Amino acid sequence: MSGDVTLRPATDDDRVFLLEVYAGTRAEELAQVPWDDGQKRAFVEMQFHAQASHYRDARPEATYDVILADGEPVGRLIVDRAQPELHIVDIALLPTARGRGIGGELLGRLLEEADADGRDVSIYVELQNRARSLYERLGFEEVERDGVYALMRRRPCIR
Repeated sequence: MSGDVTLRPATDDDRVFLLEVYAGTRAEELAQVPWDDGQKRAFVEMQFHAQASHYRDARPEATYDVILADGEPVGRLIVDRAQPELHIVDIALLPTARGRGIGGELLGRLLEEADADGRDVSIYVELQNRARSLYERLGFEEVERDGVYALMRRRPCIR
């Protein structure tokens, strides 16, 4: 990973950017449907707003951050620390920021934080998500399946 990776709290001014990040997570899926660009955009906006509302209702204590690489916004990170375990609600990067080690670096920081507190870390991952192999390399194990998602958990490493 080259460059500096930091976080800053997301604000209402980030809405357009966060929608772009979300759209990037759905691009492959939407390439398969015969909709025009307007239909795809409307679908993505509807899904983005539904997801944001669900996250706020389900995880009111979560932190919502914009991921910055060298000061430029490249993704979002949502983490709920209010539970007995540290739960990664969502981590997503723009397609142009993937494969640069940014996600791995942030996950490493979260794992260190959880280890220091003796806490598990959990995340729901789509079964076909390429990042699943990264989670497995970091010590996450599948503990439950719910439709197209797997709940993965990593126990703390006590040093």
